[in-house]
Amino acid sequence: MSAVAQVIDVNAATETEQELTDGFHLVIDALKLNDIDTIYGVPGIPITDLGRMAQAEGIRVISFRHEQNAGNAAAIAGFLTKKPGVCLTVSAPGFLNGLTALANATTNCFPMILISGSSEREIVDLQQGDYEEMDQLAIAKPLCKAAFRVLHAADIGIGVARAIRAAVSGRPGGVYLDLPAKLFSQVMDADAGAKSLVKVIDAAPAQLPSPAAVTRALDVLKSAKKPLVILGKGAAYAQADEAIRSFIETSGIPFLPMSMAKGLLPDTHPLSAGAARSTVLKDSDVVVLVGARLNWLLSHGKGKTWGDAPKKFIQIDIEPKEMDSNVEIAAPLVGDIGSVIEALNEGIKSGWTAPSQEWIGAINARKEVNISKMSQRLLKNSTPMDFHSALGALKQVIKERPDAILVNEGANTLDLARGVIDMYQPRKRLDVGTWGVMGIGMGFAIAAAVETGKPVLAVEGDSAFGFSGMEVETICRYNLPVCVVIFNNNGIYRGTDTDPTGRDPGTTVFVADSRYDKMMEAFGGVGVHVTTPDELKRAVDEAMDSGKPTLINAVIDPAAGSESGNIGSLNPQSVVKKK
Repeated sequence: MSAVAQVIDVNAATETEQELTDGFHLVIDALKLNDIDTIYGVPGIPITDLGRMAQAEGIRVISFRHEQNAGNAAAIAGFLTKKPGVCLTVSAPGFLNGLTALANATTNCFPMILISGSSEREIVDLQQGDYEEMDQLAIAKPLCKAAFRVLHAADIGIGVARAIRAAVSGRPGGVYLDLPAKLFSQVMDADAGAKSLVKVIDAAPAQLPSPAAVTRALDVLKSAKKPLVILGKGAAYAQADEAIRSFIETSGIPFLPMSMAKGLLPDTHPLSAGAARSTVLKDSDVVVLVGARLNWLLSHGKGKTWGDAPKKFIQIDIEPKEMDSNVEIAAPLVGDIGSVIEALNEGIKSGWTAPSQEWIGAINARKEVNISKMSQRLLKNSTPMDFHSALGALKQVIKERPDAILVNEGANTLDLARGVIDMYQPRKRLDVGTWGVMGIGMGFAIAAAVETGKPVLAVEGDSAFGFSGMEVETICRYNLPVCVVIFNNNGIYRGTDTDPTGRDPGTTVFVADSRYDKMMEAFGGVGVHVTTPDELKRAVDEAMDSGKPTLINAVIDPAAGSESGNIGSLNPQSVVKKK
């Protein structure tokens, strides 16, 4: 054999022995390197094998029936864990379905990464009509915190790292990561691929408030005669639970939790003002906002909700642009909630005077009146049930099982449950949040069960359930400890509307006496039909004890419920009658 032939043989052997990797493996390795252990998504072109391979590599892959529900699951996983939840979708329509959840995650400040396969750039850019052709990056950019596209396998590590850092740093939010189909099959040297991966370090560093800002806030707070603390879901996300509890109990200031902040301190805590919400908003003079925004949920900090007395606001937020968004903030505290609250705790260790007994007594008096009024409605044992009697049964369930996670959506079902069901531990109540959207229910419930291993009680209006109801199959497929209770009053808001022409059902009416419980039975779960509060309580207890996927069809009076729930004022109605 000639010397040239020997060299060729050696080179061939070297190439044969060279270890290779590709885009599929690099995406998975990058996620694993950064402790991403769960993916929510829907398989299909071009990411089917990515899901299969991720599962084989030990990542848990939860496959849904619709991308929006998978995206909602990823979003709430981010809220619960402070790691970005990952949603994996196909291109174009699948991407658009996931984008709704991504936009909602950004609005709610949940860290989430939407990873979508996409069509080929050279064809998309020339608009030549590729399979599911769409400029997904351009569409995503206005609706999320950041958006990136990776074109070369060697850049996958950087792309994933940038997405993680953007999702969790500062104010958390949604990030889009675009992976064109050709990327997955790109091959490169395995050693070089490993070196290209990035372990994200200190992605969400503490942001300390300035000492001057802390002093200013304490001076404003010390001047208060009727102080109030409002806890938002940002306070729950921060997981600074002990520091927040210490601040409330040491200062003696009453607190009002927004719905997803319920349980940071128990709703039954002596300083809880939840049952006197209208009174404390109207009469307080200094308000400390902890991870809460003065948006529509707080009437933008002005108007009749807040009364005539002048207010001073102290706002804790990691985003400087949030300050003065609706009203003047007298003492902005820019920083992460844990660091800011610790600084305030240092400031009230000495020389602090608790609020007057007159203020605390006025709140307690209002609480007693409101609780007394409510208790009579909750104990009503009528058939069919109304919202209050049904919620009275579920209130007792959560009291007996404070570690369970409550997911809640609907119109009346949501509005009334917020006030009726007390929470005792942080991050146990998950609901529609800032946008007030419908359709989060099953996605949130699935992720809550997957991420925490705790039993989940999902309380759904019949309309809200319709947005994600097919995911009961997903609940059964993964055998998750989720109990879904549907408040079935035959329609949106209520089931009594009619079509004036007599041709069709009313626009807000569903099929009367539907049996949603049969849906769960169809997939091997437990279905239960109940008509009284006692039956409802027994059925939920059995479901929570068993851990079996269960759906309870709770019959509610079709005439119960008000138009648009508690926010009917946002639903304009015509006052002009046609002649």
